[in-house]
Amino acid sequence: MEEERRKQEVEEAIAAANRVLMNLRQAETALSSAGSWGIWDMLGGGIFTTWIKHSRIDDARTSLEEARRSLRSLRRELMDIDIPADFKIDIGDFLNFADYFFDGLIIDWMVQAKIREASDNVSEAIRRVETLRTRLHEML
Repeated sequence: MEEERRKQEVEEAIAAANRVLMNLRQAETALSSAGSWGIWDMLGGGIFTTWIKHSRIDDARTSLEEARRSLRSLRRELMDIDIPADFKIDIGDFLNFADYFFDGLIIDWMVQAKIREASDNVSEAIRRVETLRTRLHEML
């Protein structure tokens, strides 16, 4: 009976990891799109391009908020099977105000740097959750 219970807890942890990965991948896609629009913005795309870029940034924020919720659930599941989890997800401040009101190459470059940094953080989080999920599968 104990073995069945542990197997169920591991399966619940795997499901939680899958939810985290889904949210992180959605954020990754949104950040990639924001980065592409950011390049156009730096080339003089104008207010419409800036708006689309920030819309994609907002999509990434939404996905990352969902990922944070999913991570809390994953942490609880991991505690049930005595596996520590320490994940941090942060996309930082994207300088929205400055980018809209002081639209120029330097501000656009700063926003691009923030998008790249956030994308790197998300990629690292995906790698870590995938590694954890593999470890969980090995426990089955």
